[in-house]
Amino acid sequence: QVELVESGGGSVQSGGSLRLSCVASLESTSDYCMAWFRQVPGKEREGVATINSGGRIVYSNSAKGRFTASNDNAKNTLYLQMNSLTPEDTAMYFCAARRSVTCPLSVPQTWYTYWGQGTQVTVSA
Repeated sequence: QVELVESGGGSVQSGGSLRLSCVASLESTSDYCMAWFRQVPGKEREGVATINSGGRIVYSNSAKGRFTASNDNAKNTLYLQMNSLTPEDTAMYFCAARRSVTCPLSVPQTWYTYWGQGTQVTVSA
């Protein structure tokens, strides 16, 4: 049974920072496409960043320059450092995984096999 557990969400003011973590009960995250998504009520889940099995990272346009994704394979943990947060970043953030060489960002959420329960990020003006 694969489990992804996110943590690190919270409430911050605009311009602040948060670091999200996702601990994965996988045999090795290095064999998986790992991703961060976010979702606000009434909208589809949006890809934020992906890390493929080779360590290549792809960011959404909204995340570029402000967010940094990383993967500690030894700890099977995915991170998302978020800086210069704005109220538009308010959302539930999820990590996702799929055993795959490809690692797309703009795909339906059904493409990813495993999902965490999410962690809420709220940014106030």
